[in-house]
Formats: sequence, structure tokens, C-alpha cells
Amino acid sequence: MICPVCRFGNFPGDDTCANCGADLWNADTPQPLTTFRGRLLGLHLDALGAPAPNLIDANARVDDAIARMQSEGIDCLLVTEGEALVGIFTDRDAILKVAGRAGGDQPVREVMTPDPVILRSGDPVAVAIHKMAVGGFRHVPIVKAGVPVAVVSAKDVFRHLAAGVD
Repeated sequence: MICPVCRFGNFPGDDTCANCGADLWNADTPQPLTTFRGRLLGLHLDALGAPAPNLIDANARVDDAIARMQSEGIDCLLVTEGEALVGIFTDRDAILKVAGRAGGDQPVREVMTPDPVILRSGDPVAVAIHKMAVGGFRHVPIVKAGVPVAVVSAKDVFRHLAAGVD
């Protein structure tokens, strides 16, 4: 039996660790999952209280989108056609696709990231973290029936987890 404290290899059936004296009596008994991992996998995105999304029409001008982002201090706009989500325009898009180039009068649809990865409010926080890490995203829209209802950011997720709220 491996000691959970010092990782010493004890003989099967030992009640205490021969190396550090730790109690091994229940070390091999399954315990309920109450760790950080358990809270993380069980917590749903709706518990985060993600803010309402900042929306912009796909035909809006890029200059207007950037001006709005600057004036409101936001770094992400969800791009819609009607009520349907069609893309996302972030500060990263503005820097990589627009900065230093002419064409600020072009529509947002030409420089947005189309068909963004989405989440649903019932998805676990672990799914959001995974999608953000794998895709390199800082913002992921939360949708209901194709309509954006919120946007979760990495900052929101980690602030909530750091606060220790269950």
C-alpha cells in the first residue's frame, strides 16, 4: 500500500506507514468527491451569473465597433444577424485584422471570428475552461436556442473559483 502522505511503499495490510507513521487504516476506502475538482465538475455556468452580452449587428462598421469597445471598456462584442449569433469580435480581432490597415468602414462581418464556439447555461464550468484552454479563447458566448444570453470570460470563471463559492 502506498502511503498518501509520503508515498512510501508499505506492505499490504499495514495500518500505519513504516516511514512517516501516517494512518493507513482507511487510505484505500473510497471517499466522496468534495475536492476542488468535484466542485469544478459539478458547478454549472448559470451559477456564475455571467453578464449579459454586448451585441452588435453584423452590418455595423468596424470603426463603430471599436469606438464602442473603447468607450464602454469592453473587449468583446457578440455579432448577430437578427437575434442569431453569427460571430464574435474581440480586441484580438481588432489588433490582428484591423489595426494599421485602411478599411474601418467595412462591416464587422468581414473581420469577426465567424461561428464561435458556444456554451449552454447548463454546461459545467469545467467544459468552459476546457474550451477556453484548447481554443485559446478568453470569451465564450452562452446561447439558448441560438440566441446569445450571456458571455463567460476566463476572468469570470477564475474569479468565481478563487472566491471559493460552491
